[in-house]
Amino acid sequence: MKTRLLICVSVIVVVLAMADLLVGQAQKASRTEPQKVANQSAQAGPELQTQLPILDAGARLNPLKIALLHWFLADASTLVKVGKQPYGICFDGENMWTANSGDGTVSKVRASDGAPLGTFSLGNGVEPFGVTFDGADIWVSDTHSNVVYKLRASDGKNLGTFTVGKSPNWMAFDGQNIWVTNGVDNTVTKLRASDGGTLGTFQTGVGPIGAAFDGSAVWVTNYGDSTVTKLRASDGTTLGTFPVGGAPLGIAFDGANIWIANRDGGTISELRASDGRTLGTFQAPDGPYGVAFDGNYIWVSGDLYSRVLRASDGSQVAVRQLQASGVAFDGAYVWMSQTNSNAVLKF
Repeated sequence: MKTRLLICVSVIVVVLAMADLLVGQAQKASRTEPQKVANQSAQAGPELQTQLPILDAGARLNPLKIALLHWFLADASTLVKVGKQPYGICFDGENMWTANSGDGTVSKVRASDGAPLGTFSLGNGVEPFGVTFDGADIWVSDTHSNVVYKLRASDGKNLGTFTVGKSPNWMAFDGQNIWVTNGVDNTVTKLRASDGGTLGTFQTGVGPIGAAFDGSAVWVTNYGDSTVTKLRASDGTTLGTFPVGGAPLGIAFDGANIWIANRDGGTISELRASDGRTLGTFQAPDGPYGVAFDGNYIWVSGDLYSRVLRASDGSQVAVRQLQASGVAFDGAYVWMSQTNSNAVLKF
């Protein structure tokens, strides 16, 4: 009996020691690694090839990450082939969807294991670009025909085709309605998600392309005049137009602030959502494209490199030599579409 008790006590001591060691390592990494990576990035410049996985200190506080063996940032675990030239990507609660501009299709991939679940054709001549989930259905913009398609998420069935402005791009869902940016018209169209009815068309800046919803307002990136427009979601009233870096494209909301990828400017802008004040401008000198927020970090895709920034202060905590366009978060992992490789990557 004494021997068994001694063994049990010894095991507990070892387990507690290991747990303390892991927490200590995570805390040390959280304090030192972000600054180390930022310094290396500044010194290496364009020669920087890859920053190996950075220990995510948040893993010790998130049992889901531990259970999924998701210990590191920017560590790709799955590559899945989809249609040709995927740009937009979104998550429907269970699956990832991509808009494949090169072959007029939309692909559906199971998020848990990357299994392909279907590729749905929208017809000849269709150029899918943006893709958005409204809680029940998938919306896809067609830059060629000036329409958006509504697909049933369960099986990809086409539920309707709705006319919007010229060259519709990325979209946002506000809880009830779909907002579609129209790049040529310099407008955004508001559609009722339930039936696709047009509720309004509102002026933006030049060349609107990306959109995000912050809980009360819709933000639109104006690629042509290096601004973002804030519209009141209830009636489309313009609440402000704010300058950012050159050719803003991707945009995301982190719960308090708006993050924008300035493609030509080679920067990432952080604006306070309440009033549009610039809180920070962070370097991303390789054509930043898409943006997503995972609860702690801002993920940015780009022409040459993809980066991870800490949302609290904009510090760069990881960077990889990786071309990607669309970015989406599935609740545990981040997905990026690789337009030139006809694939999506899961991190």
